[in-house]
Amino acid sequence: MSLRPPVLPRLLLVMALLFPAGCRADQGPPTPPPPPASGAPTADAPAPEPPTQMHWPVARPAPLTAANPVLWVALAARLGPAPADAQAAQPLRLRSSSGLLTLIDASGQRFQSPELVLHWRREVLPQPTTLRRRVLGPFASFESAEQAASLWRAMGVEAAIAKPRDWEVWAPAGAPDPSPLPDGVRLTGFERTVAERVGLELRRAQGVVALAAPIRIEAPGGLLWKQGAYAGPFQLLADAHGGWSLVEQVPLERYLEGVVPHEIGAGVPAAALEAQAVLARTWAVRNQHRFVVDGYHLCADTQCQVYSDPRHAGAAVRQAIAATRLAVLMGADGPIHAVYHASNGGVSAAYPEAWNGAPVPYLTPFPDGPAPFQARFPVPLAATALPALLRDGRGAWGADHPVFRWQRQLTAAQIAAALGPERAVGRPTALKVLARGPSGRVLALEVQGTEGRTVLRLDAIRRTLRSLPSTLFTLQPAGAGVWQLVGGGFGHGAGLSQAGAIDLAGRGWSTRRILAHYYPGTTLQPLGAGDDSP
Repeated sequence: MSLRPPVLPRLLLVMALLFPAGCRADQGPPTPPPPPASGAPTADAPAPEPPTQMHWPVARPAPLTAANPVLWVALAARLGPAPADAQAAQPLRLRSSSGLLTLIDASGQRFQSPELVLHWRREVLPQPTTLRRRVLGPFASFESAEQAASLWRAMGVEAAIAKPRDWEVWAPAGAPDPSPLPDGVRLTGFERTVAERVGLELRRAQGVVALAAPIRIEAPGGLLWKQGAYAGPFQLLADAHGGWSLVEQVPLERYLEGVVPHEIGAGVPAAALEAQAVLARTWAVRNQHRFVVDGYHLCADTQCQVYSDPRHAGAAVRQAIAATRLAVLMGADGPIHAVYHASNGGVSAAYPEAWNGAPVPYLTPFPDGPAPFQARFPVPLAATALPALLRDGRGAWGADHPVFRWQRQLTAAQIAAALGPERAVGRPTALKVLARGPSGRVLALEVQGTEGRTVLRLDAIRRTLRSLPSTLFTLQPAGAGVWQLVGGGFGHGAGLSQAGAIDLAGRGWSTRRILAHYYPGTTLQPLGAGDDSP
């Protein structure tokens, strides 16, 4: 007698599980929408003023703590079309790696299927809402935006950091001007009255089901997204801009499995991997407020830490994470600014050389090499020493990095295109370094043109002139409308140099010694030993 169950009963079981349109509901049809509010205006009374908000309201994510070490990471943000385009827009498709996905919306509706096809819908608000705010920006980085936000917060103003395209700082419409106004940014106003926003729905044979946010997605067998699979659980959240985000609620240690190999590589010495694990963990804890305006902690791209499929982490990466489990680097004010980069070109940068902000005691400039190298290139770096460093800096730690030294040419046409209409100066005619920091990095770069001038400062230099690997460079004219740059390093230069850490680990340095070298005065402690909040 065969042990294999009959085919027909199995088929009937599968058909009972799924609806004709591919989803299973655990309850009846959706309830009808509520009736209009009782306070609606009559023909004899004027319509009330629309309520005013700084942005679409969003609930804050639960904080990451030692008791709840879970990050909310957006795998995708700003999803969805304009409400008017919802009907024709491509749907959002979510597929399981294996087994079923379970969708539970805020009203308790529950559906299951191996694939969920969520269509966009145009949702009319019960009453129009006015979005009104003051906007300070743009900023080249979150760090510079945060420094500007502190100006408003010091005045008692509720300021939010957002990234509609570039980083901005938002404040209520009645907020006073921040002082002093950061150089190179604008203070503008934003006002828009909206009567609708974009939502999500399931289209089934039984009818259309409107879904209420937030929407929880459970994927025991994993959710396929782009080139990876993620364990979740997940949330589809309405954001502060009127769109949606797909957010994974990922345990901190699993998050590191998706970060560490992409930030430093899996084949480096164990001490360098462990140092990277500590820094990635510390950075996440310190920066968990980065996207709270949109209802989650962190993004998954280079604006945060690159996060992708944790399954790709090999044995060495997993061992490095386990060896440093829940360990963070602490300073006097809690988890440190655990910034890091690919290569410092032989000299580490101070925090104010990379971003607007006050000096940070553990992020200081220093020649990154053995004693003879340090004696040859002391900081502050003399003007005559920088060309010598860029010609002959091979004694530094991490000098075998492929971008330890580099050369670039910039043309007037490239610079004009990079500046765009917001900083238009006509045809660029001259480039001039106005200021350098103690490590020799360019702090201010002036662009003169046929119709004016502009000054790029700090992180805005590389964010505008994107072909430059760093701001550690010298500059010379190389013909009409052409400039030659000779530079060193890749990245902002502050904190740990990944190339340096790999070199030092290969020379037998321990994890703690490497971290103490790049962040002097800090201590390695378990999460929860100090204040975890930023």
